[in-house]
Formats: sequence, C-alpha cells, structure tokens
Amino acid sequence: MGWNLAKGLKAGKRAASAAAVAVMALALSGCLYPEEQTPGNDPSARQAVLTVTDAVEQYQTSTGLLPIVSADETVPKYEKFKLDLAKLKRMNYLGSIPKVAFENGGKDQFLLIDEETDPQVKLLDIVVYQQASDVQKKVDAYRDNHGGGLPSGELRYAGFWTLDADKLGTKLASVNSMFSGQSLDYMIDENGAVYLDYALDIATAVGKTGGEPAADEDLREYLVDASYYVPVKAPEYRWSNGEPIAVAS
Repeated sequence: MGWNLAKGLKAGKRAASAAAVAVMALALSGCLYPEEQTPGNDPSARQAVLTVTDAVEQYQTSTGLLPIVSADETVPKYEKFKLDLAKLKRMNYLGSIPKVAFENGGKDQFLLIDEETDPQVKLLDIVVYQQASDVQKKVDAYRDNHGGGLPSGELRYAGFWTLDADKLGTKLASVNSMFSGQSLDYMIDENGAVYLDYALDIATAVGKTGGEPAADEDLREYLVDASYYVPVKAPEYRWSNGEPIAVAS
C-alpha cells in the first residue's frame, strides 16, 4: 500500500483556470502567512509527521495492520482514526512520542486518513477542537432552555447559519485557522451542530492551483493536501459559481 506524506494537489482534478478563483485568491493573499510561515506547515509538525509515518509504515509492513484506535461509524472523517502512539512506542517502532502529540503534552492528535486506499498521517489541532466543542455545549444548553430553538444569526449557506453570541449570552472565543492563522467563523446547522467556516482558506488553496474543482469534489481535501493538518469541525464544501459553498453531509 503506497504512502505519500507530502502529497501534492491531485493534478487530474486541477485543470482549467478560473478567473473568479484568481480574483478571490488575490483578495485573500494579504491575509495569509508566507508559505514557510503557514501554521499548517510548521517544521516541528513536519518532522513529527515524518517520524510517525515511518513508524506506521514499518508497523504495517510487519503486521499487515494499521495502528489505529477503533472508531464508531458516526465519527466524522477527519476525527475518526486516531493513531495508537503508545503501542508504536511499546513495540519499538517509535523511539519516543513526539512533543507535539497530545499524549506527550502537545496540542496535536495524530490521525490516519484514507486508511483503505492511501494511508496518510495527519494532525488534528486539539486546541481548536476543544474550542468548538465548548461552543457546542453552549449551543446544546441554549436549545435545552429554548424548546429546541437555535441561537442562529444570518444565513451563511443553505442549511447553515452564523452563531449569534448575543443569544447565547456569552462571548465566543476567537479560533484561528491552522492553515492560515486567520480567524474562523462559527456556524450551526439545522440540527444545532457547530462547525467552523473554512471557505476563505479553501478559496485560497484552490486559487493557488490555478484550476477549478469538479462540481462533486469535497473541497476540504485541498486543505489536507496542502498541509499536515486536517480541518477541524469543517462541513463539506462544493464549488459553485466560482466559490466554495458549505453543504450538508
């Protein structure tokens, strides 16, 4: 089973240039870090992912298995398969657990994605995950106290609304993108599930390819391909009229 850690954007999906993408990317470029300073490509994250990837590959070669913790089918794609770093260390595939790992006091959870076709080691930012989870608890409490009503603000996409902090009666903690460092907006769907809006990050990532995505592409993959991180609490996105649009799963 092939491995490709620093996987580039898939060429077959990145054809035909789109003027709308270029304009959006230009507008956003001032908001992004230079490539070498982008949070998702931090050198310590890179080295940790390389080290764990090597350990996972050796483990799979020896056992025919992947060192992942079983997860329920309802767990979202980019949270699902956590790597068992303790097992890798115990079996001497890892000399030590990386400092960035949550298990060693760091802020990142090691995950495996595309486990059946092209396994890749990625990182989930626990700080961002916890911030979104804390807001989810506040939304749940609001719904309990308001007959299931939503603390919704303006309609952002079909089926997604901004979160109204005034209705919640609390200040929402600012959460920064692990890809660009810019602030992410909270959203909720019709079921009260909390998400973060990565549309600007996705538009920038798409713009850098000089192409236009297929209509049925899951645009979160652009962020995953360009970084060592997965997008925490991100809904699926599709390309429509020259921009990324969140869609219900």
